[in-house]
Amino acid sequence: MAVPKHKTSKSKKGKRRTHQKAASPNPTTCPECGEPRMPHHACPSCGKYKGRSVDGEE
Repeated sequence: MAVPKHKTSKSKKGKRRTHQKAASPNPTTCPECGEPRMPHHACPSCGKYKGRSVDGEE
């Protein structure tokens, strides 16, 4: 079994892992008010999700 002769430095390890990062969030626009919001979440500005109010004001 092959065993490394030298320790892999932090910079070498970081260079190898540059492409292993989380994707940035992709916000969509709210159909009610047009503000950006995360998909499958209630709108933080108007409080609606799928045309219904979820902040308890119905």
